[in-house]
Amino acid sequence: MIDDSLTERLNHSLAGVTLENIKCYGFDMDYTLAIYKSPEYEGLCFELLRDRLVSVGYPHELLRYSYDPNFPTRGLVYDSSYGNLLKVDSHGNILVCAHGFIYLTGAEILHYYPTRFIQRDDTERFYILNTLFNLSETYLYACLVDFFTGCSRYKNCQQGFKHGDLFMSYKSMFQDVRDAMNYLHDTPRVPEMLSRIKNVAKVFLATNSDYNYTEGIMKYLLESPPGSKNPKKLWRSYFDLVVVDTRKPLFFAEGTVLRQVDTNTGKLRIGTYTGDLQHGTVYSGGSSDLVCDLLDVRGKEILYVGDHIFGDILKSKKRQGWKTFLVVPELAKELQVWTEKNGMFQELRQLDVYLSELHNMDLCYGKMGSLLRYGCTKTLFASQLLRYADLYAASCLNLINYPLTYLFSASSVLAGNSEEFILYNTGNSCSSFPGSDECQFHHYNVFDGLCGDCT
Repeated sequence: MIDDSLTERLNHSLAGVTLENIKCYGFDMDYTLAIYKSPEYEGLCFELLRDRLVSVGYPHELLRYSYDPNFPTRGLVYDSSYGNLLKVDSHGNILVCAHGFIYLTGAEILHYYPTRFIQRDDTERFYILNTLFNLSETYLYACLVDFFTGCSRYKNCQQGFKHGDLFMSYKSMFQDVRDAMNYLHDTPRVPEMLSRIKNVAKVFLATNSDYNYTEGIMKYLLESPPGSKNPKKLWRSYFDLVVVDTRKPLFFAEGTVLRQVDTNTGKLRIGTYTGDLQHGTVYSGGSSDLVCDLLDVRGKEILYVGDHIFGDILKSKKRQGWKTFLVVPELAKELQVWTEKNGMFQELRQLDVYLSELHNMDLCYGKMGSLLRYGCTKTLFASQLLRYADLYAASCLNLINYPLTYLFSASSVLAGNSEEFILYNTGNSCSSFPGSDECQFHHYNVFDGLCGDCT
């Protein structure tokens, strides 16, 4: 059971962010304001994807597979040539390789990848499964490879499977799953957080979802259920601007045509919207530049909160200079495992015989190990987080525990290793946790759970 009392009060700062200077807060919807129940939601998505593949001709035996939340993690890379799931570091060096549910040995990895290295920019072959929506998809790839590898009707080939005159490549399976991809926590503190922010700054919602889906989700989150004696405000009143169908990351570049949405029918109104901002109006498309113009804010005056490193964080930071807050729900489990196993890890480090126990500790995170590291090596996901997020936490609701004049600061970079502060609320003040601790040899690095020299 994950202890929410710890993670709900933690914010991690990788760059200086003064909330007093933030004039506008932007939020993504899915997995940010709308926190889906996990693993129930991913299990449902997996079943829908699996059933869809069976309906278009895949073997009915696939129906025996059910979702296992301990296997997939974000940041894995799918190799569409060999059907392997890869965990790599920021340079493309292979840390873990799974073929279906079989983890390959070092020698087996060298058979596929003679240098244990991949070119991540080869996007035709390698696909990075970076989002929370990718978890069910990741597991389905493993199920497909596992099934066809073990089925006597199909002959294993290096780049797929053969059945009579039919050849099914790993790449075609990948595309079939992609084509098939065309539950919520009750979070009562979301209205409180948005109201508090709106008292001192502007607030906007920018989501790739369409209006009808957004309307259903946001009414559930922000408005009282039917029959309630104390109805809350209309959900749109919590925002100065609502933009749906944003098509991020295109939204942060040239964008698309900005159109008004008829909130009665959910349909788009004809023509491009060119007027001033109208409160209570919902827009479709547009771009980040148009958002800045409509809200009269610029660059570093905006803090944008989202869960997708590429779609939300990287593009908003690199192209617009916005401050960024990455939501990483997996931090809850990462922190719990580290807290529970920390004493053992420190003792084993002093004895210098901890490698096998470290491996067992990694398995506590899930079958693919920690989202953030592999031994002493940062994962690709961790490197992207460190590079592009100014703040990150397990939930955007952590903002509610800080005064909106608070200064988040990261410590100076020492010898190429950045130490971060994990900040938490202790009543009327915030302090570091546990950045002041040091091991007897090196500076303690909170992010990895490793000393700075180990990273």
